[in-house]
Amino acid sequence: MATMNISLPDDLRAFADAQVHAHLYASSSEYVRELIRRDRETAVVREAVLKGMRSGEGSRMDADYFDGLRASVRDAS
Repeated sequence: MATMNISLPDDLRAFADAQVHAHLYASSSEYVRELIRRDRETAVVREAVLKGMRSGEGSRMDADYFDGLRASVRDAS
């Protein structure tokens, strides 16, 4: 595992320490790893949304659309 050293202002260090204790992280490193994992997941979701937006004109998603979707799921099982 690679090592990364970061410098934090006192108020951010105090906040990070409080989060470690409040959420039972094993260490501040585990807390930072979790933040980075969440940010990576957010980036993946954001890219998927943008890809969908760039894919072209959408279709109307009203009650009839969802009724048809439910029916196709029922028919498939």
